[in-house]
Amino acid sequence: MIGNDVVDLDLAKVQSNWRRKGYLEKIFTNAEQELIKTSSCPNTTVWILWSMKEAAYKIHNRKTGIRNFAPTHLSCSLTNVDGEVIGSVTVDSQIYFTKTSILSTYVHTIAAPLSNQLSEISIEIYSQPNHPINYKSMAAGCVSHHGRYLALVYK
Repeated sequence: MIGNDVVDLDLAKVQSNWRRKGYLEKIFTNAEQELIKTSSCPNTTVWILWSMKEAAYKIHNRKTGIRNFAPTHLSCSLTNVDGEVIGSVTVDSQIYFTKTSILSTYVHTIAAPLSNQLSEISIEIYSQPNHPINYKSMAAGCVSHHGRYLALVYK
């Protein structure tokens, strides 16, 4: 199983005021909140962590059948930041490994139960108006869309 999440950064600026009182506490653990507050680019850090949680949740949900997105119960850890962010998300006792790409217009994360599976994932990201009309029939391992972007991943 694989997971994937894309965040359109322009849309996120308009739709989400993550700086409002109480927002970070509802979504992020204390350690994640500290990472955001001390980041040189807190806006990007918010969306990196969010997309990591979403991508891992998609796997966990399919694996367990439990549909309960409680973001503070998903704990992110970053192990490397260098153009891409390598990390992991712990949900209950399960660990999912992630790789996040940061571009000027979007953040995209892939997730897998084993770290070596990340290199086996093929990624296709489309920007409107170039979304394939029949993407649901393309047998992607996971689909994500936000704003102008559609992300399909395959293993």
